[in-house]
Amino acid sequence: MTVEDNQAQRGAVPGRHSKNLFLKDKKKQLWLVVADEDCPVDLKRLRRQLGVSNLSFAKADALLDALGVLPGSVTPFAVINDPDQQVRVVLDKNLTGPGSVSFHPLVNTMTTTITGDDLLIFLRATSHEPLVIDFANDDENT
Repeated sequence: MTVEDNQAQRGAVPGRHSKNLFLKDKKKQLWLVVADEDCPVDLKRLRRQLGVSNLSFAKADALLDALGVLPGSVTPFAVINDPDQQVRVVLDKNLTGPGSVSFHPLVNTMTTTITGDDLLIFLRATSHEPLVIDFANDDENT
């Protein structure tokens, strides 16, 4: 399911919504990038921000193995299925704080809404300390 598909089907679900990208770098490190749905994600810029070479989309079997979800259902909640912390999380600053954020609860047929602060608590409770990046800011040093 694309961002556009989600927008057309979700109706009045509250909160900010995201695009979730499952990536790998040249050293085969896996990355879950969770960005505001309206923010462009420039992989070349992100690569520089992360200090890695070559970011590309990981294959569906790697997604299923690491996070236990299928393409179209990628969500930050899937880190619950990654107890060995194989996946590093990159989180858009716009999805943190007291405002509401909405994500799939491991399947793309439903949506769960929490606060950005509670998302951070969840990620930290699963030992996935996120790297928070301001995707809306053009400054390379965010």
